[in-house]
Amino acid sequence: MLAAVTTATHLLLVDDEPGIREMYGRLLARAGYRVTVAEDAERALQILRSDPAALMITDIRMPGMDGLELVRRARQIDARLKVVIITAHADTDSAIEALTLGAHGYLRKPFGKQQLLDALGGALTIQVAEIITGKAEPETPCDFTGIVGQSEPLERVFRMVRRVAPSDATILLNGESGTGKELFARAIHANSQRSNGRFVSINCGALPEALLESELFGHVRGSFTGAVRDKEGLLLYASGGTFFMDEIGDMAASTQVKLLRVLEEREVVPVGETKPQKVDVRVLVATNVDLEERVKEGRFRADLFYRINVIPIRIPALRERKEDIPILVAHLLQKHLRPSGQPAKSFNAAAMEKLTSYNWPGNVRELENLVQRCLMLCDGPVIGPSDIHLEPEARREGPARLSADSSGELGDLTLDELERRHILRVLERTGWHRKKTAAILGIDPSTLYRKLERFGITSTD
Repeated sequence: MLAAVTTATHLLLVDDEPGIREMYGRLLARAGYRVTVAEDAERALQILRSDPAALMITDIRMPGMDGLELVRRARQIDARLKVVIITAHADTDSAIEALTLGAHGYLRKPFGKQQLLDALGGALTIQVAEIITGKAEPETPCDFTGIVGQSEPLERVFRMVRRVAPSDATILLNGESGTGKELFARAIHANSQRSNGRFVSINCGALPEALLESELFGHVRGSFTGAVRDKEGLLLYASGGTFFMDEIGDMAASTQVKLLRVLEEREVVPVGETKPQKVDVRVLVATNVDLEERVKEGRFRADLFYRINVIPIRIPALRERKEDIPILVAHLLQKHLRPSGQPAKSFNAAAMEKLTSYNWPGNVRELENLVQRCLMLCDGPVIGPSDIHLEPEARREGPARLSADSSGELGDLTLDELERRHILRVLERTGWHRKKTAAILGIDPSTLYRKLERFGITSTD
């Protein structure tokens, strides 16, 4: 998407490599921008003082003053200046730091023409909104419905969401299972220009490859056994709104190819069809795995990774924001007491200390499950430390197993009951992530699903 503040928006391109300045300067000029180039940060600051720019594109590593210091000083000159960072693989942490300083996105080398134009379009869309409203901050507070906490790690994410939500840039949400990635995706949608459109989500790891393709792209009648009628894909259904794909790291290679086409060409081809259909949708994706490592292993396409990694946002684990636990517990108590009609209950100080000293491998989802259990199983109005049963530290390190010294607690349980309890323990540990649970138990996911069905285990256990 291209957005322009005027018919000749002024862009400043800063890079110490002459070839980069010439190649991208010519490209941006052809795209209709007025482009000025600078070979270093000092020259860039001189230009900004005499000829203000709408957006600056700068490398991080340059002789003399680096890109981070340039961002700091440039935004002191003009707080409305939009910044897009160019970074090499090793500079990713610096790029994230640049985002916290006020940059609006970054491009990791190598990047293509369309990636550059998309990044500029996203940043300049924010500029258009600010010029229309006459202020840099939104007129009303951002909608963060369902996200509870006020710790600094969470506030950093809130600031990032406020900055990037108005654009149409693709966003990659990184975070462990149970951290609330979908809640943040919904917040991005709610605070975007597409908030009146649909928010549609899908878990890429929950469906077989063929079914996932049909759900994403749709299919025509007769394209496969059981396709008795045409079906509109969810990407088309979400047109005008936001489409969120969770656990994208589990997507099959053939589906990755088709998704890449959606992001590059903004069109989908239903299964069994040859004619593409245009789609207007903002794409948000999430993962709890290291996609860069999967690219190295050949399990995830590098071109797709670069396409979805336009703006990465890392969601902090609960152990990184333990100061939010008392607030979360109060919120969860109210959430689950209201529908049940139970009398009010609270955690005493000793119980809260026990909660805040635990590392929460299952994150907020694990905390919520524990609060629900305490509400159902604790008889009195006050929940104490003896009412809280957490996974022992030893069991959370390394493969899940029954410790030898726990045998005294097992009594005369049957093997089936022992197996059922062990599966439940590992499910709690992984935040009910079934693929992770199967891997820890050393069994296929299909075997785990059969055992869950046999033992009658559901997410409400």
